[in-house]
Amino acid sequence: MGRKLNLAVVGLRFGGAFPPIYLAHPEVARVAICDRDPAVLAAYGDRFGIRERFTDVKALLADPAWDAVHLVTGIPNHAELTLAAMAAGKHCACTVPMATRLEDLAAIVALSKKSGLRYMMMETAVYTTQYLHARAMHARGEFGRVQFLRGAHYQDMEHWPAYWLGLPPMWYATHALSPLLALQGVWAQRVCCFGSGAMRPELQKIYGNPFPIETALFRLSNGLAAEATRSLFQTAHAYLESFHVLGEKKSFEWHVENESPIITTMEPNEASQRGNRVATEPVQAEDRKDLLPLELRPFTEAHVVPDPQSPHQSIKQGGGHHGSHPHLAHEFVRSVVEGRPSAIDAVTAAHWTAAGICAHASAMQDGKEVAVPDFS
Repeated sequence: MGRKLNLAVVGLRFGGAFPPIYLAHPEVARVAICDRDPAVLAAYGDRFGIRERFTDVKALLADPAWDAVHLVTGIPNHAELTLAAMAAGKHCACTVPMATRLEDLAAIVALSKKSGLRYMMMETAVYTTQYLHARAMHARGEFGRVQFLRGAHYQDMEHWPAYWLGLPPMWYATHALSPLLALQGVWAQRVCCFGSGAMRPELQKIYGNPFPIETALFRLSNGLAAEATRSLFQTAHAYLESFHVLGEKKSFEWHVENESPIITTMEPNEASQRGNRVATEPVQAEDRKDLLPLELRPFTEAHVVPDPQSPHQSIKQGGGHHGSHPHLAHEFVRSVVEGRPSAIDAVTAAHWTAAGICAHASAMQDGKEVAVPDFS
């Protein structure tokens, strides 16, 4: 671009975690905020000293002063707002999921390719300290041949905004799936998924989804199998995002939110003994501040709490989703400044999101295999 970026954040409930990061970014010149609640907008703007404010996202998108937008809005309007932003000539980052319909994924991919604008799905799970640790292990060849992958995301959505009520679990599967796909640089080709349990009748009204839990088995494009489980309602389980990488030499397993991951190492025994020696130990996932400019490094640990009276679960996880927020913001800004695809560009985001959409389609057919589209 040849100059610093002017960027606006849309949605301040959870999205309010991001403007302070952009304000500190050395390649961002101006930051605007947008929220349809004037009281929230005023309180937040005053708190962080942000003068440029919008209550109407259409007015923001029509303003040529802004190069890029970061959408942190409700799931039902992700696709609509993403397409509107790019149609208005804005680079676009959007929280997960990219969309909930395959045709919307295809439309975003097509517009991104046609326009040359940068798109990034802001998937936190591939920038947590835990994932970055596993990624570094994989780059060093410590796993040997990866044999299997597993992910899970449990979250109770009772009393959240109405659009969450009865949402098909796999429509919001990227926290469980993306670490598996990103580590191998692959996409899911086929899926068989089963729904489990019984949803209360009133929770089935919006989406017609009868399942509080869905669990899926995917065939990946490199031949591996991967398993993912998602729950949103009526399941007595603490908040959890986890992933496992099972390799022939070492395995990495992150089981519990507030506990250290476990590394398992296999060492050969003498031929006279059955089986190999296996050792397990907890590991402290390293905080990869070195991947960030100096100005953003405090944000891997600092708490930016948009609503101190009701902090979002992710804000309690150290810097937001285990330190991922500044990495996401930095990658989006750099992709625009450098004129290159983001690490989670439209094609990648469509692959990750479509896997979950197709998984729910399979669950609604009692586990029938469903092909996942290739958006390349």
